[in-house]
Amino acid sequence: MGRGSEGRDRGATADPQGGGKAMSDGEIQPVGQEAQGLFGVSGSGDTSGFGGLVNQSPSAAPLVSTPAPLGEYFDEVVDSLQQLLGDDIARAVIVDRGELTIHVAPDRVADVCQSMRDDENLRFELCSSVSGVDYPEQANRLHVVYHLTSMTYRRRVRLETAVSLDHPVVASVTAVYPTADWQEREAYDMFGVVFEGHPHLTRILMPDDWEGYPQRKDYPLGGIAVEYKGAHIPPPDERRAYK
Repeated sequence: MGRGSEGRDRGATADPQGGGKAMSDGEIQPVGQEAQGLFGVSGSGDTSGFGGLVNQSPSAAPLVSTPAPLGEYFDEVVDSLQQLLGDDIARAVIVDRGELTIHVAPDRVADVCQSMRDDENLRFELCSSVSGVDYPEQANRLHVVYHLTSMTYRRRVRLETAVSLDHPVVASVTAVYPTADWQEREAYDMFGVVFEGHPHLTRILMPDDWEGYPQRKDYPLGGIAVEYKGAHIPPPDERRAYK
């Protein structure tokens, strides 16, 4: 699964003096402003990995909403959504790098998408991406991210939700956005997120009897024997070296 913009190291977007509201549950935690990226760099978009992976700090600050006004069309979108589904529909609203992310509960994702698609003030007709992200230092470590596009108003919004390993269940949005069908299957295959209500939630890349979820951060990266459809592939340290 490509992590895209949702997989970036997201700093706390609200000014500490700006009166942003911290979440009481503290379960969704972004990377603090002083933290480094997973590849040991800060202040750049480097994803080469040449510096090796660096574990994120488990003591990251709680998620803080960006204080209003949010700017651009963001206030209008959030206000319309709250009028339709209630003021508490958003667990947090973040504006970062000129992009809007709305965090919602996993059992409300389908309701939110239905309203985002059908309301005349919103009209987000397209779900272009459903992605998984794993933050192992968090209690709700498995995040699912949806990129929605309004072709009517030329707007983009990101929805995000998070679940734990003990109950990795998120409401499926395939009935609202048919494009999410195989994307949800891929997130299930790679991260183990169960999309409740999906018409045919099966593995899409790995064999049906495969054990584990390859894009979780605790999944082995190499050095293990791999069998696929009767063929044995040796671990990387035992393969022939080509020079």
